[in-house]
Amino acid sequence: MEEYVRVPQARIGVVIGKDGETRRKVEERLKVNLDIDTETGEVHIYSEEETEDPLAVWKGRDIIKAIARGFSPRKALRLLDDDTTLEVIDLEDYFGKSENSLRRVRGRIIGKSGMTRKIVENMTGTYVSVYGRTVSILGEFGDVADAKRAVDMLLQGCMHATVYKFLEELKKKRGIEDRASLWK
Repeated sequence: MEEYVRVPQARIGVVIGKDGETRRKVEERLKVNLDIDTETGEVHIYSEEETEDPLAVWKGRDIIKAIARGFSPRKALRLLDDDTTLEVIDLEDYFGKSENSLRRVRGRIIGKSGMTRKIVENMTGTYVSVYGRTVSILGEFGDVADAKRAVDMLLQGCMHATVYKFLEELKKKRGIEDRASLWK
């Protein structure tokens, strides 16, 4: 099994890491090989031997993709856990290639001093990265779905207060469910 990921030139160094540390961690933990073409940004992920994890190559692909989309290697390596997933939203699907529209919507998602992004992260327990023409969300599956819904609301033009209220109600509902499960 093999996968390819294209990494922006600005992120190649992060994929490799200081003295090859990030690359080595991915290769050792997943027992996969990474061939990184620093000229084109193409990363080839493959396994020559049988691994304990049949999804190792796909996990490697997702880790490299997460780093390419702006996450730190430390956060991206959370994808080693089977419960963690990565969702990438392409803003061009919503707004085309209009640079003004993309700049405006990135600003809506990030918020003043990064506040909106931090609120979405804190209320859903995910990590959010706005990089280039994408918004990426990393976390547990259900949490990523909730964060994606909040980002979708922002993309559709909902007021920030409406999105914050949605997230608060979601968190309150989850708190009630968590407490109810304690009594079972």
